Amino acid sequence: MEETMKSVARATSRIAHIALWAAACGLILMTALIAAQVFWRYVLNDSIVWTEPASVMIMGWFIFLGAAVGIREGYHLSFDVVLYMSPLRLKKILHSVSDLAVAAFGGGMIWYGWQLAEKTSGNILPSLGISGAFDFVPLVIGGVLIVLFSIERVARRAAGLATARFGEDATGD
Repeated sequence: MEETMKSVARATSRIAHIALWAAACGLILMTALIAAQVFWRYVLNDSIVWTEPASVMIMGWFIFLGAAVGIREGYHLSFDVVLYMSPLRLKKILHSVSDLAVAAFGGGMIWYGWQLAEKTSGNILPSLGISGAFDFVPLVIGGVLIVLFSIERVARRAAGLATARFGEDATGD
């Protein structure tokens, strides 16, 4: 099981790197679009109508992709005071419960994001000319990654491998 988990970890690490690079590129692209909009509006006294909705859509992508990578790396919010004084076995259980709760949240993102996408799929965003469902695709994809990364963390812990979670070392401590 340990070798299988190492293979899974390599694959999810690649996915996380791709997601993080996509998020970084999205941040740069959004910044460039906003800068272009400011230049057109205040220097050229004109406006590019599609930059604001495109920037908001891009922001959804980098937020949800970055959040998913943060889950994988153990950077999400948590309350670790009890863990400082807990024995190793209880720490593992509490970390796993936390990861499963995060996975459930990711499942909710998938479910409700999909419903929102379905309900808005007939709407056309006027300035972009695309379906309103595209606003909710990052929510669904981010949810899928959050579920994947959370389950990976639980499986790695069960296999005795380290996670990036604060308070755990190579032995799972």
